[in-house]
Amino acid sequence: MSGTLDWSAIDLVVFDVDGTLYDQRRLRVAMLGHLLAEALRSRSLDTLRILRTFRKVREALGEEAGADFLAEQYARTAQRHGRTAAEVQALATDWMEVRPLQRLAACRYDHVDRVFAGLLSAGKQVAVFSDYPAAAKLQALGLQAHPIVCATDADVGRLKPDPRGLHSILQSTEVPAARTLMIGDRFDRDAEVARRAGVRALIRSPRPHPEVDTFRTYADPVFQPLLLGTAVVA
Repeated sequence: MSGTLDWSAIDLVVFDVDGTLYDQRRLRVAMLGHLLAEALRSRSLDTLRILRTFRKVREALGEEAGADFLAEQYARTAQRHGRTAAEVQALATDWMEVRPLQRLAACRYDHVDRVFAGLLSAGKQVAVFSDYPAAAKLQALGLQAHPIVCATDADVGRLKPDPRGLHSILQSTEVPAARTLMIGDRFDRDAEVARRAGVRALIRSPRPHPEVDTFRTYADPVFQPLLLGTAVVA
């Protein structure tokens, strides 16, 4: 599906972060180098294995409606590796939230900053809804959004595609779902959470989708009104 987008009908754009605003694959390759260096230093692959399990556990928890993922993501990973939940939490926070920050700017997608600026210049609200803490990442990327809502927020506590976080954004911005656009990189998470909230989705993908609008880069025609400053002010 590749229908045109009427920006005059959009008042709020909600962005995912990981894989949507920056090249996640490029970042992971860079971080893998650091992980391998740590493995050589410690003569152990434990950190690499624990992080791999943590990602798999978190992915599975997104499919469990109502799951208390905030506690379970650490508890289940810890159980599989004979560690404490606190040890897993410290490891995941360090390697997945703190250390990558210094490399994020180099992985930011081209033109995404211009799209943000174009949206704001056109009078649109720009928000973020991510499964992971996002404020520090946005700062590292040189981007601004409000509100920033994450699955880890105490009043959300649900991973995508549960729409609780997206509903929270709609409520706080007072923008109806019909005038909101969700931009992400996953059909099973971002497009699905948008569908559940009654919001239109635009997904970054190298391949088209029969039911969801897609784009390849932020220089695509769909963004040209924003890049050229011709988007209609809401």
